[in-house]
Amino acid sequence: MKRRDFLQKATIAGLGASILSERTRAADAPATGRELYAFRNYTLKTANKAVLDEYLSKAFIPAVHRMGIGPVGVFTENLPPDRLVVYVLTMLQSADQIVSLSDRLAADGEYQKAAADYLAAKPTDPIFERIESSLHLAIEGMPKLQKPDASQARILNLRIYESHNERAAKKKIEMFNLHELPIFQRVGLTPVFFGETIVGTSMPNLTYMLVFPDDAARAAAWKRFGGDDEWKTLKATPEYADKEIVSHITNKILTPEPYSEI
Repeated sequence: MKRRDFLQKATIAGLGASILSERTRAADAPATGRELYAFRNYTLKTANKAVLDEYLSKAFIPAVHRMGIGPVGVFTENLPPDRLVVYVLTMLQSADQIVSLSDRLAADGEYQKAAADYLAAKPTDPIFERIESSLHLAIEGMPKLQKPDASQARILNLRIYESHNERAAKKKIEMFNLHELPIFQRVGLTPVFFGETIVGTSMPNLTYMLVFPDDAARAAAWKRFGGDDEWKTLKATPEYADKEIVSHITNKILTPEPYSEI
């Protein structure tokens, strides 16, 4: 066998094993009591948001409910000029639900009727510029989503902690599982979910979401966290120092849509 052919086959085999490993972990989630979260992010022009809102609220969410999937959260991030990202967070009980979703939607007559305008978009006038998807496995310290009161005013804080390798990413998850989550709760950093990203971009990473009544409450809670003595001791521990286990942090403030269930 030529060296080039050997390397190509080895690379393909390694990739296949990696994908199989992630699918196995996702399939095992129900047995461990840890939920799965699917994120779908639509980047679009502000002018097209009404069509997407109609699709999500009248077609997508009712359809996934008929499949026993949910709740579904829908949140918006404004981007200048005249663009935005709509984040759709869907709680799953198993990986099979996301694998079969596309075929089940295609076979759902009610969905097809309600989604007609969205699905009829022309190539010359698309509803969105792109969709990015990811799948997340709840961490052991917070195995289930904590659904906020959707009838109350609120903002969501989405944070993504990237790590330089898998060992460091596991260490950050350990830090939350064993130590950091109780501090969050105590100072008012109220979590919605914590998920290890098992399929998506910028891996390895830990993705999580917090909820606050407003931005003033968010700023105050983070200030309390920064001044907390237990947190100061924890972050000074060499094995948990950010410089050792976190390479990049993404921080987004999202606004829930009126029909969002989260």
